[in-house]
Order: sequence, then structure tokens, then C-alpha cells
Amino acid sequence: MKYYLGIDIGTFESKGVLADARGRIVAGAATPHKMLVPQSGWAEHRAIEDWWRDFTILSRKLLGDSGIDPRTIRCVAASAIGPCMLPVDGDGTPLMNAVLYGVDTRAAQEIDELNGAIGADTILKTCGNALTSQSVGPKILWLKRHRPEIFARTHKILTSTSFLVYRLTGKFAIDHYTAANAAPLYSAEERVWSNALAPDIVALDRLPDILWSTEIAGHVTARAAAETGLAEGTPVTCGTVDAAAEAISVGIAQPADMMLMYGSTIFVISLTPGRVSDARLWYAPWLFPGEHAAMAGLATSGTLTHWFREQFARELDPAEAMVKLAAEAEASPPGAKGLVMLPYFSGERTPIHDPQAKGMVFGLNLTHQRGDVYRALLEGIAMGTHHIIKTFDDAGCAIRKIFAVGGGTKNRIWAQATSDISGKAQILREKTLGASYGDAFLAAVAVGDAKRSDIERWNEVSSEILPQSDTAETYRRQYDIFRQLYDRNRDLMARLG
Repeated sequence: MKYYLGIDIGTFESKGVLADARGRIVAGAATPHKMLVPQSGWAEHRAIEDWWRDFTILSRKLLGDSGIDPRTIRCVAASAIGPCMLPVDGDGTPLMNAVLYGVDTRAAQEIDELNGAIGADTILKTCGNALTSQSVGPKILWLKRHRPEIFARTHKILTSTSFLVYRLTGKFAIDHYTAANAAPLYSAEERVWSNALAPDIVALDRLPDILWSTEIAGHVTARAAAETGLAEGTPVTCGTVDAAAEAISVGIAQPADMMLMYGSTIFVISLTPGRVSDARLWYAPWLFPGEHAAMAGLATSGTLTHWFREQFARELDPAEAMVKLAAEAEASPPGAKGLVMLPYFSGERTPIHDPQAKGMVFGLNLTHQRGDVYRALLEGIAMGTHHIIKTFDDAGCAIRKIFAVGGGTKNRIWAQATSDISGKAQILREKTLGASYGDAFLAAVAVGDAKRSDIERWNEVSSEILPQSDTAETYRRQYDIFRQLYDRNRDLMARLG
């Protein structure tokens, strides 16, 4: 028998699967961790205690639960939250907590200064991406300025996935899809590291080698084998960002296919015929040579449901809280009795790219109950998602199919509101494990045991979420207010700091 191990490190939870050559899951596991918020606008993980600890726990549990011989695992692939910024020394030891992706907005000043010095248009043309809180380059500059003693000791700047690959293989590697988020240090045209725009941020030899996601970065070392239970010498792919692996798991393969990931954040990937240059969206080479993708994402989505439960449902048993809240929200009508919520609780990523954006609940009166507010929260996330979908349309990226995935798809109100507000159907696959399952499939592709088209056999379509016409007028009115709330209050949000 042949098996493939996929492990994904998420914002609050890590998941792993073992799949066989037919795509059947022979074992699955998950383990939680926390996101650290040391101050407003910052978001961090601990690379060893969170990322590597989770990997080793999941690897050993999957092997133990399945009872398979580790030598029958043909390949290992990992994904993780991206793009992060983690400085390590010459031994690959982290020198500080990892600075997370776009939810961490600490480098706003560096973004402004780089845009002023280089020119926003030049950065977009050269790198394929505007500088935003998602960009790694400004965060490296922040490190150099604010933690000079750490920067001086830094041997490599890694991301979450590249750290896992290093711990497994001893090799410093990153995939093109992730590297494209390192503007202004990546040339989208040449697909190489480049400091032509910003020679003073960091020497390019401090960055990992760039590979394609299904290239073999290295093999499991003796040390990694002892920690994970894997067989020494097992091939390890270069890996990728969690959202890309999730997109693979649901089968996006053609231009105009879109993946809508319901997770701690909403993340959207659409394959495009060529390179899309639009400052409101992100661009990256897709996981395979010659292919392209445009991306977008909200800063807080599933994170907001966690926040709401912890702040407003503390009296409920944690195991039952989300079910109870969902029932209360379902008792509230579409439109939440006139409530509109802006989900900008960590600033916002696409399409407004505003780290100073603030959350807002608008329209409260004495008749509103907790369920109304929770429904408005879910509908606010759905409206943010609709804003993204409209931006893709405006940028000339017509959407043919939307494949939905992630834990949030099980939240009926959230998923249905997304279809109702956008007017778009969402296709669901049988297996909704997401990125870890996509990792296992990419591992099979990497060693030649599967073709990309085999995902249709591995993970068949199970159902669709269709938009309901009777809510269209309510949501049209609510969405118009949603957009105006931000436009009219943007300056006030910035004044709050």
C-alpha cells in the first residue's frame, strides 16, 4: 500500500490526514493552539511550541491511529498560514515569535515609506502586488528597524511552511506562490528574488531557495524521524500556503474557478488566464509553472465567531456554545432586524487594504437580542465576501464556479447568507478537511502517483448551496448600507488610531 501524509498549521488549529492512493482517508487528527496578540494590530505564533509541536503531535497520532508502517508513506507535504515572517539563526532556531500574515498590521509605517520611496505603481508592476499588511518585505524592514539585535543574528527569514520544511529536511526552501507575497523583494516577471527596488531591506542570501510546490525540497532527517515517527529518507515537498492547498483539495484547476475558504479568515483564490495586476487583489504564480492566480482575503472571519462566543456566551458550555448561538441566530430573520456589522476587527485586508478600519455594529435598538447580533456578524462577514467577489468581477476576473470549503461551511446561516448576498451558487465536495487533504494529494502528485485531474476521483462533488431569491431585496439594502458605513466613517476610524 502507498500512503501520503498531509499536515496543515492553521491560525488556531492544526490538522493532519493520511490518505491512500485512492484518496481515502485512513486517519485524521487535529490539535489546537493559540494566536498571540501582544498588542493591538499584532498577531504572532511560536514556531517551535505551536507549529513544530503540532506537526510532531499530529504525525505520531496519525501513525499510531492508522497502524501503518511509516516506510509505506511515499511522501510528506505540509502547508501553513502564510505569509509569515520568522527570523532564524544558522541552526534554524527561531529568534522571536513569528509575525503573522495580513492580520498583523505592525508594518504600516514601513509600507507607507516604501510606497513613497519606490512608488506604488512601480511596486505593483514589478512584484505583481501592492504593498499591504499581507506583504512580508515591510515586516522584514520593521524587524531591521525595531529589533536590530535580532536582525543582526538572522541567518534566514522563513515563513511558516518553510520553517516546517527546514525542521523536516534541514533545507531552506519556499514555494513561488508564497514567495510572491514578499513584495518588494520578488520579481513576478522573472519569478526570482530581487532587491532592485529595495536594496537596503535584506540581503537576498538570507531568503530561502524558491521551488515549485510539488518539487521535493529534501528528505526526512534522522532527527526529524525521531521526533515525528516518520521514516528517515521520506521525501518532503516544498509545500505551500494553507489556502492554496485548500484550493487544490476542492479541485480548482481551470481559469475562472474560485475557491472560497471559510476559516479563521475568509480567503479566496481564483485561477486566471494570465497575470492580474490590480492593487485591490493579490497576485501569485500558481503552484505549477505557467499558471496564475489572483487572491483576496478578509482579516477576521471565523476569528470573529470565536471572539463573540468568548465575550458574549461565557455562560454556555464551550462544547455546545456554537450550536446554541447558531440556533439563536436562526431565529433572527435575514437582515438581523436591521442590524449591519462591519467585520473589520483587525483592520481589513482586501479589497480596502486599511489597517485602521474598525469593527462596527450599526442599527441597535432595545428589541435586539444576542441572536440578532450574532446573525449580523455572520451576515457582515458574508457582505465582506461579496465585496471581494464584486472586486474580482470589476478586475475582469469573471468567476465560473465557486468551490466552498472549510469549517465555516457547516455554519448554515453563514454559508447561505454568502450565496444569498452574492447571488452565487457554492459547490461543496464530499471531503471538507481542506488544506491537509490538499497536502496529501499534492504529495501524491509530487512523486508521480497521481495526476492533477485525479482530485475529481479523490474528492467528488456532494452538494450545492443555491441563492434564495426571497432575501435578495433585504440584502441589497443591507449591503448598500454596509458599504456606506465604511466610506462615511473611514476618517473617524483612522482618528481612533
